[in-house]
Parts: sequence; structure tokens; C-alpha cells
Amino acid sequence: MTRPFTGDRLLVATHNQGKLEEIADLLKPFGVAVVGAKEVGLPEPVEDGTSFVENARIKAHAAAKATGLPALSDDSGIEIDGLDKAPGVYTADWAETETGRDFVMAMEKSYRLLVERNAPQPWTARFCCTLVLAWPDGHDEVFPGVMEGQVVWPMRGDQGHGYDPIFQPEGYDVTFGEMDRWEKNKISHRADAFRKLVKGCFDR
Repeated sequence: MTRPFTGDRLLVATHNQGKLEEIADLLKPFGVAVVGAKEVGLPEPVEDGTSFVENARIKAHAAAKATGLPALSDDSGIEIDGLDKAPGVYTADWAETETGRDFVMAMEKSYRLLVERNAPQPWTARFCCTLVLAWPDGHDEVFPGVMEGQVVWPMRGDQGHGYDPIFQPEGYDVTFGEMDRWEKNKISHRADAFRKLVKGCFDR
């Protein structure tokens, strides 16, 4: 039995405005006011976990402890089978440069490594998302989500973010980068995790 969410304010442990808007939209039907970590001046904690759930827990518990509010966080990334499920939890790290994140560089790196390894096609892959809802008393609930698909090349589309232009979801002939943002949000790995979160903690 999961713990129900009974409050009217939820802290979302992210500094990403797009992610914050997406979560606020999903929780609108439940009358929950959503506030972002940036709005309350929270720093970004060091994410030194080795799995999506570990990193999501680090962020959620740090935010809940600092503010006294229930906190929701997610950790997400892409697993590419031909690269032994890399970059996985290190998805954002592959894009790190001295001047910020460069996802074009990260996508080019993924393609280059697949070619160097002569990985068999199709290059199956999945986007993974783990949501953690943590309370100030230390309790948490965990909800994983997945979107299966494949890596394609060259990059296609300028919508979305991250690795979206090289990820074609299963059952579609367009990449996440070619999809309308709100259409993608309905079928994504995060949407899958959110359905489980809503069913477990909000749908009473």
C-alpha cells in the first residue's frame, strides 16, 4: 500500500523550468500547488548515485529535509543496448563541457561509439525515468517509467531536449525531436512513471 499524498503544496526538486511546467500540468487536476527548487533557493545536490533511483532519492530527500515539504524528483536518461546500456545514469554527464551541456556532442558520441562497435541494427534503446516522492519524515515512494524505441541517425527534429532528436519511440516513425512537446509528454517514459505515481499517491 503506497502512502497517499494529502497536502496541497508539492516541491518539485528540479531547476528545469520545462520539467516543472510539465509536472504542474500533470498534477493540476488534483489541486496541488507546485513550487520549484529554484523558486525556494535550493542548491542542486551532488548526484553521485549509480542508478536512476539512487539519484532521484538524493534529490527528493534533500529537498524535503531542507523545506519541510513533500518533494518530488526524477532522474532520467537513455539506455542504448549496443553500448551496454550506456550512457544510462550518466546521460547528462556525456553532454558536459567546460561551458555547459552540449547534447549535440553527446548524440554524436553515441553514434560514433555504435559505429565503432559495429553494433547490430536496429539500435534498440529506451528512455528511463524514476520518480521519487519523499516526505520530510524520510518516507518515500518510487515509480519507474520506460519508453522503448531505437536510436536513429542522422538527428531529426528540433523539439524536445537532450537526446530526443536521435530517439524514435516504438510504434512511431518520428523521433521525440520531431514530436509536438505535449504529444510526447503523453507517451514518454516520464508519463509512464507519472501514471504510476498518480495511481499510487493521488488517485483516491
